[in-house]
Amino acid sequence: MKENSFKVNEHSLKTAISKVEPNKIVTRGYNQRDLIEKIRYGDMVYLLLKGKLPTLAEGKLFNHILVSFCDHGATPPSTQTARLISSSGSPLNAAVAGALLSFGHKHAGAIEKTMELYQSSIDSINLTGDADLDNTQIASLAIDIFTDYTSKGEKIPGFGHRYHTVDPRAQKVIELAIEEGMIGNHTKLALAIEDLVHDRKNIRLNIDGANAALLSDLGFTPALGLGIFIIGRIPGLIAHINEENMEEDEFRRFCDIEDIIYEGVGR
Repeated sequence: MKENSFKVNEHSLKTAISKVEPNKIVTRGYNQRDLIEKIRYGDMVYLLLKGKLPTLAEGKLFNHILVSFCDHGATPPSTQTARLISSSGSPLNAAVAGALLSFGHKHAGAIEKTMELYQSSIDSINLTGDADLDNTQIASLAIDIFTDYTSKGEKIPGFGHRYHTVDPRAQKVIELAIEEGMIGNHTKLALAIEDLVHDRKNIRLNIDGANAALLSDLGFTPALGLGIFIIGRIPGLIAHINEENMEEDEFRRFCDIEDIIYEGVGR
């Protein structure tokens, strides 16, 4: 009988995130016993994603960002999806999974797109090290972006909200970033664009636009934007799922049959 030639590589999985040994866990070079005692949850998320602990100012700003993502009531599709799935009797993990699957181009997708816009625009100017752009350079970039999107009849990502004329979350995280001295090139660009958009169309930054700029200043790549949003939003989703289970009838109707208009054959 021919011996099976397929062999599994004993060292096929490599990671620089955590090392697990008997009675010991090391994450990004730090013993988890020390991390549990000494840092906040937001600092741990930052460490995992960036490979280093944040400074005090970076940690505070990142924590503000996570809090700002936590919940936006029962209006978002993800929250309604979570409650609908939960109402059917599905377990919590299924309801959370359903909520996450509802994120897409129209819902939660703006942050990655906005980070790409800010970062590609700043990167188009060759900077040395962490050099700041001057006001003239920032204004020129903002005008170019505004003109480009306006000429194509497209909306600039990260601006406007269907419920808020001024998104209170966006306004607050920017205020806190200013207080912490954490306004970098990307946030300066976002604010310059806001001046133009508000002057011409009476529209302001939304939370995705504000946090996209701040996360870019913190050095996060666009590919992590949605992930950070998810980390922030999951507590709110779980709260809605729990409320649905505790306060509402099982398998409740989210619309009545009278609300459904049939437009098919034989109507």
